Amino acid sequence: MTRKLIPSLRAAAALALALLPGAALAQNGAAPKSNGDLIAKGEYLARAGDCIACHTAPEGRTFAGGRHMPTPFGTLFTSNITPDPETGIGKWTADQFYGMMHTGRSPDGGLLYPAMPFGSYTKVTRADSDAIYAFLMSVPPVRQPNRPHDLKFPYNNRQLILGWRTLFFREGEFKPDPNQSAEWNRGAYLVEGLGHCGMCHTPINALGGNSESQAFQGGLIPMQNWYAPSLTSNREAGVGDWTIEEISDLLRTGVSRRGAVYGPMAEVTYNSLQYLTPEDTRAMAVYLKSLGQEPPSPATSTVPRAESSLLLSLGKTVYDQHCAACHGAQGQGKPPHYPPLAGNQSIQMSSAVNPIRMVLNGGYPPGTAGNPRPYGMPPFAQTLSDNEVAAVVTYIRTSWGNRGAAVAAAEANQLRSAPLD
Repeated sequence: MTRKLIPSLRAAAALALALLPGAALAQNGAAPKSNGDLIAKGEYLARAGDCIACHTAPEGRTFAGGRHMPTPFGTLFTSNITPDPETGIGKWTADQFYGMMHTGRSPDGGLLYPAMPFGSYTKVTRADSDAIYAFLMSVPPVRQPNRPHDLKFPYNNRQLILGWRTLFFREGEFKPDPNQSAEWNRGAYLVEGLGHCGMCHTPINALGGNSESQAFQGGLIPMQNWYAPSLTSNREAGVGDWTIEEISDLLRTGVSRRGAVYGPMAEVTYNSLQYLTPEDTRAMAVYLKSLGQEPPSPATSTVPRAESSLLLSLGKTVYDQHCAACHGAQGQGKPPHYPPLAGNQSIQMSSAVNPIRMVLNGGYPPGTAGNPRPYGMPPFAQTLSDNEVAAVVTYIRTSWGNRGAAVAAAEANQLRSAPLD
């Protein structure tokens, strides 16, 4: 494992967004004193909503769209949200922009596909919507026509979205809970609304929808083959026994003494969460810690005992050779740079997708202001066989008091061809 500086994708312009005056305005809800203040507030809120992640294609112009988004139903292409009057949203009014955010319909009444998280954005207040609109109207316009979606039949019929909306969409702004603190309500607003955390951390069914009764219970992210862990289970990413500071640190910097973020969550931290104020990430931590925490359930192995014993023996050999130097002979790690594996919830989840992918593909936490030189893990896909990957993951999941289940070589083989982005 090597130490490496990850270059910023958006250089100084991205860093300049960190804590503009609008950040404080967004935090305390004060009315902007000028159009400049409104734009700054909108800039901060657009970061909180991670708009740049979808509406900016790799190597593309900021907010010009064109990013392809593979789904089980075909490929969607994100839209141009720069103020270009012909190909972007330059002719939209603030009312129309709020209508799109709140109802999931374009100004002409067209139905948006739910890959645009209007199920969460409907909770955004009118004041915050107006601020985001003001910011988007201030960015450089880009003349770039929107690409048509490439969806399979019958999903290319937008009228089918009416049925989806009936099942899964509930329109309405966020309503503060009078029984909770202002800090808790701010965190709930960010997590459930602008942050749209439920888009990944809630199980998605065959229709591409989810149920409020399963909110934040975790699930496999379609097409990406990463598992977004449950936020309500202490056997996954539940944070019931984390401190508020540990949760807030992980959100804002990507690392803490309890672990680090990788994969899709690293992108969220890089593009969005690192730019939030400490007050806002603390509010999110307060809300997340309040979610009902399910007690851990015992793991069950799907691998026969004799084969499991062989896996453990081979796994220890692989671990001692490739992993112990950074993560410690007893899995204690060297936090925050090399996460501990002993007692690590993400290692012991029922789904072994994430630890298998980390062994195969390696990765880095995001480069953030709080962790500008992240330590990374090299890929072992070209070094280890499927049997060796399964063995070392099994060893890590079942050693040092960990209670994860054994994994099979077939699982490692299946994930070798998983997309890297």
